[in-house]
Amino acid sequence: MIGKALTKVFGSKNDREIKKLRQVVARINDLEPSVEPLSDEELAAKTVEFKERIAKGESLDDLLPEAFAVVREAAKRVLGERHYDVQLIGGIVLHQGKIAEMKTGEGKTLTSTAPVYLNALTGKGVHVVTVNDYLASRDVEWMGQVYRFLGLTTGSIVHDMDDAARREAYAADVTYGTNNEFGFDYLRDNMKFDIKDFCQRGFNYAIVDEVDSILIDEARTPLIISGPADMSTDLYLKVDRIMRHFKEEEHYTKDEKARQVMLTDEGVALAEELLGVDNLYDPRNINFLHHVNQALKAHVLFQRDVDYIVKNGQVVIVDEFTGRTMEGRRYSDGLHQALEAKEGVKIERENQTLASITFQNYFRMYDKLAGMTGTADTEAAEFKKIYNLDVVVIPTHQEMIRKDYPDVIYKNKNAKYRAIVREIKELHAKGQPVLVGTISIDVSEKISNMLKKEGIPHEVLNAKHHEREAEIVAQAGQKGRVTIATNMAGRGTDIKLGEGVRELGGLHILGTSRHESRRIDNQLRGRSGRQGDPGSSRFFLSLEDDLLRIFGSGRLSSIMDKLGMEEDEPIEHSMISKAIENAQRKVEGHNFDIRKHLLEYDDVMNKQREVIYRQRREVLESDNVKQIIDDMIADLVDGLVEEYAIERTPSEDWDWQGLGERMAELFNLELNVPEEEREGLDAQRLSELLLDQVNQAYARQEEHNGEEQMRHLERIILLQMVDTHWKEHLLNMDHLKEGIGLRGYGQKNPLDEYKKEGFNLFMSMIQTVKEQTVGTLLRVQIVQEDEVARLEEERRQERERELEMARLASAASEQENKPVQRKEQKVGRNAPCPCGSGRKYKKCCGKIG
Repeated sequence: MIGKALTKVFGSKNDREIKKLRQVVARINDLEPSVEPLSDEELAAKTVEFKERIAKGESLDDLLPEAFAVVREAAKRVLGERHYDVQLIGGIVLHQGKIAEMKTGEGKTLTSTAPVYLNALTGKGVHVVTVNDYLASRDVEWMGQVYRFLGLTTGSIVHDMDDAARREAYAADVTYGTNNEFGFDYLRDNMKFDIKDFCQRGFNYAIVDEVDSILIDEARTPLIISGPADMSTDLYLKVDRIMRHFKEEEHYTKDEKARQVMLTDEGVALAEELLGVDNLYDPRNINFLHHVNQALKAHVLFQRDVDYIVKNGQVVIVDEFTGRTMEGRRYSDGLHQALEAKEGVKIERENQTLASITFQNYFRMYDKLAGMTGTADTEAAEFKKIYNLDVVVIPTHQEMIRKDYPDVIYKNKNAKYRAIVREIKELHAKGQPVLVGTISIDVSEKISNMLKKEGIPHEVLNAKHHEREAEIVAQAGQKGRVTIATNMAGRGTDIKLGEGVRELGGLHILGTSRHESRRIDNQLRGRSGRQGDPGSSRFFLSLEDDLLRIFGSGRLSSIMDKLGMEEDEPIEHSMISKAIENAQRKVEGHNFDIRKHLLEYDDVMNKQREVIYRQRREVLESDNVKQIIDDMIADLVDGLVEEYAIERTPSEDWDWQGLGERMAELFNLELNVPEEEREGLDAQRLSELLLDQVNQAYARQEEHNGEEQMRHLERIILLQMVDTHWKEHLLNMDHLKEGIGLRGYGQKNPLDEYKKEGFNLFMSMIQTVKEQTVGTLLRVQIVQEDEVARLEEERRQERERELEMARLASAASEQENKPVQRKEQKVGRNAPCPCGSGRKYKKCCGKIG
């Protein structure tokens, strides 16, 4: 109560923040009269002046008012759009490394230009992260006009680019691209064999558009570069054939809330009988158990046209948040193959991880990170905890006048669908446009079929009809339009109202059910009521909806029964909306736990990844890695002495035979310590003798192969060993993570056990790398002068093939999902025609009609 009273008097923390920022905006506005009279050349020259002032030690914060005033004027001249005060507030928030929550239609794309320009002045590069290739290409062309006018360079990263084009784009002052492309380029760079082949140049400042979609929704799935593993696909078919014999409750139980399915004892016995194995839990049969579990998941938890679609003989994942197909993406751990067996399409071979990182750990590498979206406040706690990002809610330019009606709830789905069609029919009859939001493809197609029977013309936008995405969304505000869309998150296209629509009440949003995240519902609602437009929204629910069935309470159903309510009679009450919001909060908390759990485990891998990538980079940047090899030899010799020469016993009793065998195995050398010299030796002296012996052998190798050749060999072999064993280590860590949960039954914390065993595996891998690198270098014999160069080239080509396969596999999704776009530079109407006729474009090839 006291908190509410204080807020009324002093305003909320957010209000106080906005009040402070308005003072900075006032300073920017005061500069406008002095910036307006400048010529285009004088305005562009400000960039050079700002860069000189930064070089002399002036901070970006000191430059902010002037830089923002310059960008506002440039945008006015180039785009014909002047930043509103609230857009400048949003820009300051982004510059401060925070998240700006701005309602849909408030102009986030233009807002970002001011902080991007200011931070690009340092010359260290700014990354603007978008949700798809289409937006990256659109924004670099559209907003890039402002940057180029002011003398900055721009670039964009899309998936079908080669490395040379990527390097050029990353070298620009401002680089646009998708989160997947930025993340995959980081992983690919750290698999390369020459520092000159690296594309990225560091992590200075990034602005993430649709920040909630990228840093929260997509953060449940790590980025993985993988290559094919040597495994047969026959077992998937064999296990799939027995699935029809399994019955729920008798042979397995399912937990829809946790999306898990478990075999019962009867189910285990049935699987053993059908597969002809004695004991499914015998270590030799663990492969069968894994396949049975994945096949059960595929049949019981994953639904066609909800979780995935079958297209051109392939199982294609549907993104649960955006409704887009994710071509090229595959479920890991054999689940995708189990779905392919279920649907009777060609089963692709399983992949092995070559490199991976979570979005959380990728984006935490930036010196400064900021984000913008229409819906972030509900996840403010997660942004703070995981990324240390504060959320600031930016006021709207015009007052929001959309009417958000309470939810209506029906007894079952059929009654709900009938009510939805009735409402659409009524609104369509008076000409008010309706945007129908669904959470799955099958619901959008069911409503589409019902509307067809009623003779109501409409458009459907889902993963099966994504080619005309931008066009369908842009037209959704025209008079009489009915548009059905699956998950409207991050579409990046404004819905502008057609003529006469304002008078009819604006665009009406009709939600066919609540999404498990409040943000996704808010994104759908936010499509209506942009920039002070009228609009309305309402969600229709039924007691059979997954959200209410799994997470809601059973009280609603009993209330409806007690009241004796008819099937087509709805309940509409704010209490219902509150109950649903509570259910959504539960799911959001559950999903946050999943992401936190993923991050906790990836943090263990991240420390190891940092060590390996840092060492790889040191090797690539150094012309001479002899010092690293010398350190490895010294470590190996010390390890030998520690293992075979125990200080407490006299030196005659040391395990000289074991030491000799290990010397031969490790260094390809015979132990050279005569019997008479062994008496009275201490460990220190033995270490010196062995080190001297190995160094002499290494010197002979150098003499035989040539010093220059040896330096090349050291680099090639060290990198090869690191890459080979890191790849094996990733596989071992995957297997460790799979079974570590069972440690909980032994009263042990699985995460602590994972950290401990992961560390042991990592140290073991480092030891193996040392042993194999030194052992190979002491054995390798170069026959021809050019053999080292050939080896290096072969290794580079092999890695390029791996990377190319991974790129093709992982990046096809964006290409499939983007609308057709212009590749060449846009030609101005008054510019000379590119055909070379000498006439203006508008009078030549650009002539309309």
